[in-house]
Amino acid sequence: MFQKSIVFLLLFVCVGNAPYAQQVIQKPEMRAVWVATVGNIDWPDKPTTNSEELKSSFIRLLDMHQRNGMNTLIVQIRPSSDAMYPSAFDPWSEWLTGKQGTPPIPYYDPLEFMVTETHKRGMEFHAWINPYRAVLNIYHSSIASNHITKLHPEWFITYGEKKYFDPANKEAQQYVVNVVQDVVSRYNVDAIHIDDYFYPYPIPGKPFPDRASYIKYGNNQSLDDWRRSNVDTIILKLHNTIKETNSHCQFGVSPFGVWRNADKDPRGSNTKAGPTNYDYLYADILLWLKNGWIDYVAPQLYWEIGHKLAPYEVLIDWWSKNTYGKNCYIGLAIYRAGSNRAWREVTQIPKQIEKIRNTPNIQGMVFYSSKSFEKNPNGWSDSLRLNYFKTPAQTPKSK
Repeated sequence: MFQKSIVFLLLFVCVGNAPYAQQVIQKPEMRAVWVATVGNIDWPDKPTTNSEELKSSFIRLLDMHQRNGMNTLIVQIRPSSDAMYPSAFDPWSEWLTGKQGTPPIPYYDPLEFMVTETHKRGMEFHAWINPYRAVLNIYHSSIASNHITKLHPEWFITYGEKKYFDPANKEAQQYVVNVVQDVVSRYNVDAIHIDDYFYPYPIPGKPFPDRASYIKYGNNQSLDDWRRSNVDTIILKLHNTIKETNSHCQFGVSPFGVWRNADKDPRGSNTKAGPTNYDYLYADILLWLKNGWIDYVAPQLYWEIGHKLAPYEVLIDWWSKNTYGKNCYIGLAIYRAGSNRAWREVTQIPKQIEKIRNTPNIQGMVFYSSKSFEKNPNGWSDSLRLNYFKTPAQTPKSK
């Protein structure tokens, strides 16, 4: 009798009340948020070895985003060749427990806990790694005795205050691939996610010091083409390893919002960005999409509508025409709330969401970053919870 009543009620809702049915039936849409661990930007609030504090602070964060209608967390699990989980490759992160190499007490596996709790709530968990950054600050970072920069110093390049894996070094490439294979084989993550840090953003007047590697591995290519080929190589290796280890695990990349300016390439966007993926970070995102090496792209469109050099509306239209059939999620800068006149406008994020929903080949959005939602900037958390994300949506299927 109870089951028959439920069936009748469902029929009434879906057939007898069409407007309501349209309201509750929501097409798949990515509604994600980045959770940055580097520098304790988002989680944990401060480093601690106390396992219960780490668990409870993550649950608070997770519950907040579930209330706001998110369906995916993109959590930074490897910010600087360190680990927010027990790893045979990288030491425990200083941003987890305060000192690199120190585990939480009592011992637990934060990544297993985060994945389990996220999945309990019907949400996806994307494991965000930085493939190249090895030391955030050579003067102040906590570095364990077993950190890879101490075991294999020949793999690294110092640039500014940071150390990076040499993108051309084949052993270093394989090391990063092994790290990812380990995560995908041991944890039920829904995706491996990489952000915009490929070759580092240039320091004015200071070339990236990779000449020795170029002489060794250049093979008569131009410096720029050689650098791009190095990044292409690791992207392809990561794709193959992820799919061979778990064919259901996605591989996503969140690049800087401009691939190339049109004055450099007619395929580029009508923008005047300073750094670009192709010319400065040596990341040829379009090649990876075209060849099917990544499952989704999430360009960081952190500019406002009408920006003089990189207008949001110009860039979202450009990306929609260059997805090569892959899912495209737009990175939104909720962190910029109040930073200038445009970002003091309460309609800025709502208008950007409307643009996402009315642009073909765009399947959702990702917000940077988690901490911003705690203060409900410009009332945007309320807008998501009560309006834009009121009706739940499944995540888009990989193409």
